[in-house]
Amino acid sequence: MMLRLRVSFPDRPGALGQVARVLGTLGADILQVTVLERETGRAVDDFTVSWPGAADADTVRDRLSVIPGIRVEAVWPTREIPGAAPDYDLLKHVAADPGRAFATLVDAAPGLVSAEWAVTVSSGTGELVHRSWQAPASLDETGGLAGVKAGDLTPLRPLTLAAGRHCLMSLPVPDAGLHLILARTDGPAFHRAELDRAIRIVEIVAILGR
Repeated sequence: MMLRLRVSFPDRPGALGQVARVLGTLGADILQVTVLERETGRAVDDFTVSWPGAADADTVRDRLSVIPGIRVEAVWPTREIPGAAPDYDLLKHVAADPGRAFATLVDAAPGLVSAEWAVTVSSGTGELVHRSWQAPASLDETGGLAGVKAGDLTPLRPLTLAAGRHCLMSLPVPDAGLHLILARTDGPAFHRAELDRAIRIVEIVAILGR
């Protein structure tokens, strides 16, 4: 199965190799490494791995924790396709059919940031306009977003928030009267690097979809 691991470790020579060696001893095949952060002497990377059999997050944490300074922040399933270029594929399809720009964005956006589903909602009413195939039919308690108010989902600026098992990202779509909402279930909060990447893509799609 495909997993994504978010690992924090000291930003020093050899630390990344230590993480890779431990994952190798567990039978994991590292398919991609995404650098999220290099600040204050620590690094935060996401590892996309092919895992043999059922995943045991506790085993991963236990084995990696023997390395001084290593922290496994999260382990969660992903549908990401390593080596692909989802940004370019998305923009190519939007350019080819601008009339479906926002529907295409919703379908493709989860693969950009290892999210589970995406929707667009009307900035004025909060009503669903587009939804990806795994998205709930509504964004209320029946959709697993208990306690989240409509105003939380349509902020003036991009933000991330939590709702039960979901970590959410909400992005205004410029000049479209829409907000793009992405959800990750049972995974870590969206990192600032993921938010920045999504913001850039949404801005370009909004221009192409005018």
